[in-house]
Amino acid sequence: MYIVVEGEDPGFDIFVNGRALARHEDSVEKLALSLGVRPLIEFFSADENSMSLLIEEGAGNAELVKRLPPPQWYFGSEGLATVNALIDALAEEPHKLGTEGPQVLEELQQYARVLEKTEERGLRWHLAVSWR
Repeated sequence: MYIVVEGEDPGFDIFVNGRALARHEDSVEKLALSLGVRPLIEFFSADENSMSLLIEEGAGNAELVKRLPPPQWYFGSEGLATVNALIDALAEEPHKLGTEGPQVLEELQQYARVLEKTEERGLRWHLAVSWR
């Protein structure tokens, strides 16, 4: 799971691995719901480019690209509410998500940095998924 920032070049590095988060998406979703915040997966949106990449990677149907709704974009502050709540919960007990809990926490901290910069610059974002 990775962050896509609206526009060609946001002017800062948006790379976050997101693999540990993707592997533990169900647990992270349950944790978010227990904390009363929006689950990260609700920030997922796909545009034609990212769906084309997924199809090239062997996931999905090329016909779906033609029927995609427009991508949904979110303000940094919306994502930060979720990410910061998850960080606070895992900082107290990183192994709450098992042995990879510290990696999930680290990726969430990286998400927070990207979302803070997104918010500071008045840009919008969404999550995308890679199957690699």
